[in-house]
Amino acid sequence: MIWEVFRQEKQGEYHTHCGNVHAPDRDMALMFAQIQHARRKPTHSLWVAPSDEISEVDESEAAFGGATNKAYRWATSYNIEPVAEEVADSESEQAEAERVRGEN
Repeated sequence: MIWEVFRQEKQGEYHTHCGNVHAPDRDMALMFAQIQHARRKPTHSLWVAPSDEISEVDESEAAFGGATNKAYRWATSYNIEPVAEEVADSESEQAEAERVRGEN
């Protein structure tokens, strides 16, 4: 039976596929994986999974995002005119204060 081996180099990192081993059962697969894939490289953990239990979904079978319209995240549809009255008053007060400071 063929077992796929996934190795995690450091805690918190992703497990990445690093190869496979031929073994009759799970325990032997783990032992062979340790010998072949963890002996020479730093390894935090190993996963072994039967090869026939691993499936793949590619882009032709499913949409993996990017197709969703997320235009609502951008502030392009907000009407910013006319300026709120208190904002306009504040801006004119600020301009007046700057003008007065410049005259003193």
